[in-house]
Amino acid sequence: MGTRLNWLRAAVLGANDGVVSTAGLVVGVAGATGDRATLLTAGLAGLLAGSMSMAAGEYVSVSTQRDSERAALAQERRELEEAPEDELDELTEMLEDKGLTARVAREAAVQLTARDALRAHAEVELGIDPDELTNPWHAAGASFLAFTVGALLPLLAIVLPPASLRLVVTVASVLAALAFTGWWSARLGAAPMGRAVLRNMGGGAVAMAVTYAAGALLGAAGA
Repeated sequence: MGTRLNWLRAAVLGANDGVVSTAGLVVGVAGATGDRATLLTAGLAGLLAGSMSMAAGEYVSVSTQRDSERAALAQERRELEEAPEDELDELTEMLEDKGLTARVAREAAVQLTARDALRAHAEVELGIDPDELTNPWHAAGASFLAFTVGALLPLLAIVLPPASLRLVVTVASVLAALAFTGWWSARLGAAPMGRAVLRNMGGGAVAMAVTYAAGALLGAAGA
């Protein structure tokens, strides 16, 4: 359940990044020009660049974590081969620290070691499931999809409505989406929802205001 919640939280945050970054980009371009083709090009470029960047960053990060997990397991395997009695004592102590009596901890350590010593130490000492190491490709794919889904909202909102309604529809859609992602992330983290929603919406509103002002200034300067 903890792993699933972490993945879900990462997906929500990835979608939130897609909403905010793409909204800031297209609203900034809208401040400089109302040309639909330009807005679509900028939005698609931002979507692709952002999703690829998210995927690449997640792949590198999770690959590093996976390498660390493998190294820790390899070291634990060596220690079990070189000093099995010391490792049994260590496992016993860790089980005692979890609240077991010395006698029960020793018996449990012996049974766990007999069944699968590496798994026992990996789970109790390292907090790693040897059969469920983090997968960088899964993480990269999830980040790519989450960012893309989030980025599609402001992109469609800026290019589909009539020119007179583009900004209104985009800002309203983005703020609604940020309210939802703020609420959901707070729910996953058991945090105060009102504060998370307002913080999320406020950050998005500031980003759009700043980029729109920059776009308007650049558009006026280039006119």
